Amino acid sequence: MATATAHARILFVDQSGELGGGELALLPVAVHYRERSAVVLLQDGPFRTRLEAAGVKVHLLADARVSGVRKTGALMGILRAGWPVFRQVRALAELARDYDLIYLNTQKAFVLGTLARIFVRKPVVWFLHDILSRDHFGRLQLRIVRTLAPFSDVTIVNSEAVADSLRTLTGRPDAPLELAYNGIDPTPFDLTVNTQRRALRAAIGVPTDAWCIGLFSRLAHWKGQHVLLEAVSQLLLGEHGALERRAFGGAGDRGNRSTERPARLPEIHVVFVGAALFGEDDYAARLRDVVARHGLQPRVHFVGFQDDIPAWMAAMDVIVHTSVAPEPFGRVVVEGMLAGKPVIAARAGGVTEIIEDHVTGLLTPPGDAPALSRALALLRRDPESAREFAQRGREVARRRFSETAYLEVVDTAIERALERAAAKTQVFPEQV
Repeated sequence: MATATAHARILFVDQSGELGGGELALLPVAVHYRERSAVVLLQDGPFRTRLEAAGVKVHLLADARVSGVRKTGALMGILRAGWPVFRQVRALAELARDYDLIYLNTQKAFVLGTLARIFVRKPVVWFLHDILSRDHFGRLQLRIVRTLAPFSDVTIVNSEAVADSLRTLTGRPDAPLELAYNGIDPTPFDLTVNTQRRALRAAIGVPTDAWCIGLFSRLAHWKGQHVLLEAVSQLLLGEHGALERRAFGGAGDRGNRSTERPARLPEIHVVFVGAALFGEDDYAARLRDVVARHGLQPRVHFVGFQDDIPAWMAAMDVIVHTSVAPEPFGRVVVEGMLAGKPVIAARAGGVTEIIEDHVTGLLTPPGDAPALSRALALLRRDPESAREFAQRGREVARRRFSETAYLEVVDTAIERALERAAAKTQVFPEQV
């Protein structure tokens, strides 16, 4: 740990109690600083349990009216949350008085934490985990972030794609940013054994010798579970029996599809690991309905949220990532590589910084079910190539996305913010 940060008291702030990518990225950092620091959560959930089990102190500042404001929310929804937001800002400021630095880990946390500086002068580190575009945010939310972004003392991003989106939004192409690819401990992936693979498959009715495709993500339209269903249906039912994408809000136009028809593969099973969050239950229900109407229940398995991701990945033959909008980073892609599985991922956003196409995995255009179908057929027909992708991917993931390297970047960012605050104190002591 850097000298200036060794005794730093840090107040981490995160908007969610769920175990999303941003929360999993915060976990090793919070544990790293747990002796003198704490985490504020604006919503309760399994993330609090995970933090407390690791010995991290947690403050809960939950208000459903604030939690209900979405990234794409309208102005009236934000205005209705005005007084609760003010109360959370004041409560956050009071907590921050006992700490040396505020570390803001999500968008809502960034807005509230930056406003808290009106009441308490503390340096701020902002870790941006999102691509700031209309794919994910409403116009008002983007305008708010653009206004507040300069008030971050140090900003960390988890991919160049995220950095580019922030620089475009703020109109600062040369804005200094710290790049910290998420670090993932490979140990749990190394410890999985074949007995776990057999037991998990048996529990959900997947034959031991079946070719099993795993998609690990919350059930949400932008995560693209419907794209995998359409791609697999082409393999199982043929092009003319494949699913119609209009059931999920697509155009339903098949005119631009390739005439190449992949060979039908008989022993395919699909496992969706993840649950619907953030009001996405309708989409999850449509997925299940389409599976039922096409008679795919014996082949498609919804197992919900699972805590032991390494074990579930060990039970798969291939890991698929199907987001239809650019992914800020792509943690599940790295996890699939660490698990020693061939990975097929959507070619957009931070994912392109993780996988080298046809070297450490395969990339297909976002939302392109025929291309995904062909990539799956390739891996099934050519197991030797699949093994080579998996081996090279695992080696690269262990080298490039280590937890040690990740924490070193975060340490440096915190140290720089503390040094800047100390310099301001010396020059303007009456203002700090």
